[in-house]
Amino acid sequence: LLIAGDLEEIFTLSDRVAVIYEGEIVGYVPPMEKYIEEIGLLMAGVKERSAKN
Repeated sequence: LLIAGDLEEIFTLSDRVAVIYEGEIVGYVPPMEKYIEEIGLLMAGVKERSAKN
């Protein structure tokens, strides 16, 4: 179990990432840099991106 806010540390040390927001798991994401934006949004409590017109 690793709890960290430093995404580089998470990518280096983890084989699976569960993102927790307000005490609940809000998503599971592979620890790869291509998911950095998705992880950041989940950490901020954003569940879905708005569709851009």
